[in-house]
Amino acid sequence: MSTKFVNSVSIRFAQAPLALAVSAALTTSAFAQTENLNDTIERAEPSKSMEVMVVTADFRSASLDEMPSSITVIDSEQMQDESAQHFEDVLNSIANFNWSGGSSRPKYFQIRGVGEQEQYQGAPNSSVGYIVDDIDLSGIGMVSSMYDLQQVEVLRGPQGTRYGANALAGLIYLKSNDPTEVFEHGAEVSAGNDDLLTLSGYSSGPLTDSGKLLYRVALQQHQQNGYRDNLYLNQDDTNGRDEFTGRAKLRWYASDDLQLDLTLMHADFDNGYDAWSLTNDPKHTLSDAPGVDSQRTTGVGFRAAYTGAEQFELTSLTSFASTDHHYSYDGDWANPEYWAAKTCDEGEGGVPCQYDYFWDKTGQRKTLSQEFRVSSTEQGRIFSASTDWLLGVYAMNLQEDNQLYSEYNTWPDEVLDSEYEATNYALFGQLDTDLGNDYNLSLGLRVERRDTDYRDTNGDDFDPSESMWGGHLALSKALSNTQNAYVRVARGYKAGGFNMTLPVELSDKKEFDTETLYNYEIGLKSQWLDGVIDSNFALFYMDRQDQQVAASQQDPDKPQRFVLYTENAGSSHNYGAEFDANWYALDGLKLYTSLGWLETAYGNYEYQDKYGGLVDLTGRDLAHSPHVTYSLGGTYRANSGFFANLNLSGKSEFYYSDSNDSRSEPYTIVNARVGYEANVWAAYLWGRNLFDEEYGVRGFYFGNEPDNGWADKQYIRYGDPRQIGVTFNFKFM
Repeated sequence: MSTKFVNSVSIRFAQAPLALAVSAALTTSAFAQTENLNDTIERAEPSKSMEVMVVTADFRSASLDEMPSSITVIDSEQMQDESAQHFEDVLNSIANFNWSGGSSRPKYFQIRGVGEQEQYQGAPNSSVGYIVDDIDLSGIGMVSSMYDLQQVEVLRGPQGTRYGANALAGLIYLKSNDPTEVFEHGAEVSAGNDDLLTLSGYSSGPLTDSGKLLYRVALQQHQQNGYRDNLYLNQDDTNGRDEFTGRAKLRWYASDDLQLDLTLMHADFDNGYDAWSLTNDPKHTLSDAPGVDSQRTTGVGFRAAYTGAEQFELTSLTSFASTDHHYSYDGDWANPEYWAAKTCDEGEGGVPCQYDYFWDKTGQRKTLSQEFRVSSTEQGRIFSASTDWLLGVYAMNLQEDNQLYSEYNTWPDEVLDSEYEATNYALFGQLDTDLGNDYNLSLGLRVERRDTDYRDTNGDDFDPSESMWGGHLALSKALSNTQNAYVRVARGYKAGGFNMTLPVELSDKKEFDTETLYNYEIGLKSQWLDGVIDSNFALFYMDRQDQQVAASQQDPDKPQRFVLYTENAGSSHNYGAEFDANWYALDGLKLYTSLGWLETAYGNYEYQDKYGGLVDLTGRDLAHSPHVTYSLGGTYRANSGFFANLNLSGKSEFYYSDSNDSRSEPYTIVNARVGYEANVWAAYLWGRNLFDEEYGVRGFYFGNEPDNGWADKQYIRYGDPRQIGVTFNFKFM
């Protein structure tokens, strides 16, 4: 183990007092409860019975097969079977889901072709919601360790009733494990090539003899070099990952009718960012000033649930998150010696090139939200006891300050300090009615008000306000005990906004309007052969009105700089399907698959390129919208303790950007894990991207080389190459 890693872990754990609780708990149970060790590792018994998946992101927790919507749930068993350390490791298993790889970890997501590719400046305005234990991290979801998670839920389509403006395309919800009524503790160590080393541990159980106060604490420190060798600096960790995640939960049964849950999270991701090469080399860089991509987030969530009234229940959700983020990159992707050896056309015979560009942004975000809900009990149903009802109010305040600085050939190129604040208020309600004959109707409505205020040092000053509404109407029918069909119509919305620091020729694009999305969906959720197979199928059509499009222009006078802005592109239509299934084929053998089909197209839209010409995108596919996404996996567990998992996932080609025709190549990634699971320990050998596939996760098409006259060229950032590692897992009761 390297001294650097030990020092890093020591510093992080010193900063996290919760680590003392885990350390003490693990030590105590290891020595004081040795007699219970034979019961610790809960190895999955071979079974053909289907596990019931419960969706927790909705107002009321419900089984997946009862939800009239297209939802993917990835449980803790699948995450562990696939050696998933970060959300990045499981997202390829989700049909019609993609991400934009312009950062060290995924932050920007696309569901059914709708979402952002980046956010370099301006006010945060996400199309895809990202929630961790009721704490809103939309747009900054890179701090997503999978350790000690209960499940990942992805809700496709607008979530206008439940989540409002930040869930136009859908919602990603991460649910960590809750405290337990009995003691359980665990530790895990993983090591692999690229100097990977991950230390993890958790502890859970009662804090009082009465069992009314429970706790759970989980910690993880992850470090690796980042798969890039910087040949100029002779370093192998300029793109490295140094990631600490800590979670703590307290659950207090204050009375028979009142349950209080407190969640604390702290994540410190101090990552490098050195991922681009002028030659599109996936493993080597030449930059002299590698960038960073760091995020430090502290969040608190508090949930209170009162069930003492006969006809209704009360729920209060309070959350707070504070984030410091820093993102920078070496914009010329090389070094002074590299450019000096090139010839630029300045005068007769040319002269040595001089090109040095660095871009840097720091930001501070604070989010505070409060939600109150009152919902009916069984005795409180209305309309002859046929209808459950729910009413709620919501308020959120988001503040973000950013400091942007760039330098070109040692001179300041762009300096911008900005302050942004948005306050949202919402009223919402939902009715769920049993119509008889196995028909159920769900009707939801949300009305939201958004007030914003923005100002910066370039003199831009905006304070738009708007009112928006969304909701859903869903009709479901139980065709049999094992077949459930539904039809759903949902309306989502994304707030309008403004563009800052625009040149005079784009002054007419200072503001853009609210986007509205109508989603029409039919689906079938089924069980087959007495639960041996379960499947979910959805067919959808999306109508986007006043679609918001992120456009960019390379400044012809300053080729190193881009003008970024958002505008409305009229209407567009996306349609497609999702299918996923689980098959408990034999004792100990489970097979699972997902398949997504997606068709997207711009409506009537054209934009102006850097030379003043018009580029017509009418009918073209949207960016980061592959026509096909797929995954297939299988897990086998023998009574002897032998374990094996093999899984693959892939995508068809897709456009990298809305502003050019640069495309990815189709790809398939294969992962595997084998091991042995005993009563109190387990050991695994695993590999990710076994065939070392080179696959693009982000691409640009522009001029970044002065020696060839700034001619446009495709540049690609590649995903992680092959990695081999081992994991040892221990549990104590």
